[in-house]
Amino acid sequence: MRNVLLTGVGGQGTVLAAKVLAQAAQEKGWQVRTAETIGMAQRGGSVVSHVRMGDASEEVLAPLVAHGTADLVIAFEPAEGARVLSYLAPDGVLVSATTAIQPVTAALSNEPYRGEEVVIRLNALLNDGTARRFVAVDDERILRQTGGRKALNTVLLACALNTGRLPLTLDDLRRAICTCVKPQFVDINLAAIAAAVS
Repeated sequence: MRNVLLTGVGGQGTVLAAKVLAQAAQEKGWQVRTAETIGMAQRGGSVVSHVRMGDASEEVLAPLVAHGTADLVIAFEPAEGARVLSYLAPDGVLVSATTAIQPVTAALSNEPYRGEEVVIRLNALLNDGTARRFVAVDDERILRQTGGRKALNTVLLACALNTGRLPLTLDDLRRAICTCVKPQFVDINLAAIAAAVS
């Protein structure tokens, strides 16, 4: 059984990324269940997608990932990754974009939100010699090569699969993108995979 949690804010493509990941697993013949907790996503609020995959012929009975069991957490924003850290398994990997998105509450606060501080803290906390790992993705640099932020979800999926934490390949991801993404956006997403792993 493989458990993946994807987290971000509304409009970043978290739900589509979960759909692509589930499609890649289904194409391998695995049973998959997904669920989303969206809340106030349309107003920049938190979005969390759960993907559970039976990669060893297991029956997946429930769609929600339990705390402490996520093999992989994919964070589209550093603070959202920190928010769901309790879901990460003892040997899990957190892959996070480094670009921060300022929440509405930061505009009302005297103390600004600094994403780089969250990234530094996550790195110190997870890359401490235990089995857990943190992978920071310089999404701004990669997305400059692809022509826009619309491919952030694909960049993060490619970086996540590149960790080897899931038994899915980049070719599995490419096939799932061709199935799930509108035809006019397939090429930019395929280019995003190449840029993410180059």
